[in-house]
Amino acid sequence: MKNQTSNPLSLKPLAKLFVTGFSMGSADIVPGVSGGTIALLFGVYEKLINSIKIMTGDVVKLAVKGKFGQALKVAPLGFLMPLGLGLVTAIFVMSSILQTLLHDYPVLTWSVFFGLVLASTLVISKEVKKWQASSLILLAVAALATYLVVGSIPMETPATPLAFFLSGAVGICAMILPGVSGSFLLILLGKYTQVLNAVTNFDVVTLGIFMLGAGVGIATFSRVLSYLFDKHHNKLIAVLTGMLIGSLRKIWPWKEVVLERLNSHGEMVPVVEKNIVPGLGTEALFAVLLSTAAFLLVWKLSKARK
Repeated sequence: MKNQTSNPLSLKPLAKLFVTGFSMGSADIVPGVSGGTIALLFGVYEKLINSIKIMTGDVVKLAVKGKFGQALKVAPLGFLMPLGLGLVTAIFVMSSILQTLLHDYPVLTWSVFFGLVLASTLVISKEVKKWQASSLILLAVAALATYLVVGSIPMETPATPLAFFLSGAVGICAMILPGVSGSFLLILLGKYTQVLNAVTNFDVVTLGIFMLGAGVGIATFSRVLSYLFDKHHNKLIAVLTGMLIGSLRKIWPWKEVVLERLNSHGEMVPVVEKNIVPGLGTEALFAVLLSTAAFLLVWKLSKARK
């Protein structure tokens, strides 16, 4: 049998995984948009969950026993490495670009994300083989819960080791869940700025505790999701679809600031916002066009992904 790895065409799926990871990383940068949404859209979500399960299970067990060769054979590195490389590249390349766009052109930038997530909702809902009453109820509950979460007021939590551990566990789980981004949940928990400060100050103890929580969280949560995909596929997709619907509240482009507060840099930042209906104008028209273009792009990609 001919070895397929020697085929130059094998570079194409690797490039696609890199682009998928890059898209996931770009999405995770923005509070309110989740890399999990992109993984679902590109059709790699279930494989990602199972790969994380393998890496935090079988691979770790073999490595602890000193069976490093077997661990490398079991590890899905051909999938995770290009995906991870794309994700890390996006964080370094796109962070400043997206932050600038959100600051200078908030309505237009959020319009693109709104169109992307709206189309993703419709595409992902088609993964449900048969809609039943129970699936519709789960969709409605998930949509309502996400709608309330993304509209919550950020809280203050103590800078204790336990708080950082739990924040890491919750934040990493959100990053692989569509609808709610990990960065946004860290903002709600009052840990976003604290973690950034730990990075800036090279506080390895705090970062170590946070990463330990993230490791435990993703190892546990990946097993829960893997089980649900295997045993309750339609219901899980219904829940994920509901989360995407609820998240549209956060990424609605037109907002009015209700409450502001001073951040650690001495800048006034919005804490509570409410969605408003836009007035007629050039910006609103352009925003609708951008949102429509993003919607159509995602729809076209969904047709071609298989």
